[in-house]
Amino acid sequence: MRKIILFMHMSLDGFIAGPNGELDWATKTDDVMGKYLITDLLNTTDTILVGRVLYQGFEQAWPAMASNPNSPKDLVDFAHWMEDTPKIVFSNTLEKVEWKNSKIIHVKDDNDITKEIIRLKQEPGGDMVLFGGVKFAQTLVRLELVDEYRFKLEPVVLGSGKSLFQDVKDKMKLKLVKSKVFDPVVTLYYKSGN
Repeated sequence: MRKIILFMHMSLDGFIAGPNGELDWATKTDDVMGKYLITDLLNTTDTILVGRVLYQGFEQAWPAMASNPNSPKDLVDFAHWMEDTPKIVFSNTLEKVEWKNSKIIHVKDDNDITKEIIRLKQEPGGDMVLFGGVKFAQTLVRLELVDEYRFKLEPVVLGSGKSLFQDVKDKMKLKLVKSKVFDPVVTLYYKSGN
């Protein structure tokens, strides 16, 4: 069965975005860390899951990055992977998707989301990576649909922001399966205990 792998930056105090969705605090300049994390991710995943808000941001950013001659080669390669990889957008408001290899799944509520995720997990193929956005990631975590968590633990305390686990009501047991220290971040891989 396919897994859902959530991949996110996280502050030391547990936030995945600032109060207004800011990500300006996230480390984006360490090529060695990026190669490690991305290579690991690309080895097993063949589908991207996103919510509407992040999809619309990705749709603007990644094609431009792929065609920018000033972008670093590794970033261009990843941008091409983002373009070429099937993207499944979960939304209750978006009418259509136009970015290459994108498909929309219209959902109205948690039951629709759960049903569609279970269906996708049972299809043939590699694992699926969940980049977010915040609300969609929070929903899948709350519904216990994430199989593996991959965090870039950032050396920053935000004080307030958007927590990945804010809607979790019961204890969640996670098992640390891998970690690696980079300067300045630590990567942490957890498997869901469910």
